[in-house]
Amino acid sequence: MARFARNGRRDEMRDEDEMKYVLLIGDGMADIPDGKTPLQVADTPNMDFIASSGNMGVARTIPSGCEAGSDIAILSILGYDPLRYYTGRGPLEAMGMGIPLSENDTVFRCNLVTVDGDVMIDYSSGHISSEEAEELINALNRALKPRLNEILRRKGADIEFYPGVSYRNVLVIRGCRIECSMPPPHDVLGETITLPDDEMLREIVLASRDVLEGHEINEKRAREKRANMIWLWGGGVVPNMPPFKRYGVSGGCVISAVMLVKGIGRCIGLDVIEVPGATGFIDTNYEGKVSHALECLLKHDFVLVHVEAPDEASHIGDFDLKVKAIEEFDRRIVGKMLNGLSSLFNEYRILLMPDHATPVSLKTHTSDPVPFAIYDSKKAKKGSAKKRCFDEKSALLGEIGMIDAKILMKKLLNSDL
Repeated sequence: MARFARNGRRDEMRDEDEMKYVLLIGDGMADIPDGKTPLQVADTPNMDFIASSGNMGVARTIPSGCEAGSDIAILSILGYDPLRYYTGRGPLEAMGMGIPLSENDTVFRCNLVTVDGDVMIDYSSGHISSEEAEELINALNRALKPRLNEILRRKGADIEFYPGVSYRNVLVIRGCRIECSMPPPHDVLGETITLPDDEMLREIVLASRDVLEGHEINEKRAREKRANMIWLWGGGVVPNMPPFKRYGVSGGCVISAVMLVKGIGRCIGLDVIEVPGATGFIDTNYEGKVSHALECLLKHDFVLVHVEAPDEASHIGDFDLKVKAIEEFDRRIVGKMLNGLSSLFNEYRILLMPDHATPVSLKTHTSDPVPFAIYDSKKAKKGSAKKRCFDEKSALLGEIGMIDAKILMKKLLNSDL
């Protein structure tokens, strides 16, 4: 087995005939035609190379009846039917954070949000720093348990807030199963908020506002970026899914700044790699993700590299920022992965795609089919006269056509192209 140096070179010989599989996800890169899409505007020579030298198609990543989101989409891409295995976003995020859960616990995604009166102003409190968020989450743990003691006792429940990355945090309600459907906060930007129907959840949200409004962290922040309330959504119980090894690979890794993606990886038995400086925004550690991914492939057959930045730009509604995020993904993830793979391995396949569409004009996810391309180092088209771009329009004309995302892993791992 070779030792991998961070300069991308092999220190000794290894078995190069072992096929390696790479899944590259640019979260929310796809858009809807309204003039040119960000993918069409962006300069993406490396993704265009994969599109020209590989095979393209369009995938339905959101099954009918499911809400559009990364949880549903990535489960579909990995071959897990969300209609069978999905139990909620919250427990997946908790799994990503390594939080122990029992079957009687309910877990919610807990955003730190900005509200003005009863109107949702910002779903991320101005992309609050992880350090500030942790201090606020700790304040909630100290203040809310005593305040909510009576209702917790009546429900036979306990609560615990866990800090995550930036505004993305988790609330675990232990010993109590709760069904409550609240929309993601980015879906209600500029709208009057509606509190949860469940009595305990409603009291938790109201109490959070009392604690956060006057906190010293918020006294230092601009009014439009104050983390002055929590928003609970994506609630559910811990899922039970078969391991990814059922596909015949020896094992694999997940590399992402997003707890949700890490949680999916842990649920299916993939190693979760922590990359210093991975933020979930455009300032993430791209090069670190690539070097860790290549190192993973020296031990395993499969790696998933996920970048959140295009999706975040879409939620903000910033077209130019989304274009920049896509170009950074192309140059600093796709390009460097291509270079690293070619220097380390003779045989490898890459599946490149968004997980779902997040149109800038809508600022939220949609269930529109998304483009994908599969590149095989042994079957790459040489000197193709027909160059094409990696975008929504080109994918519609691709060789593979329109497929359900649930068969993508079979196409990638079994070479059914």
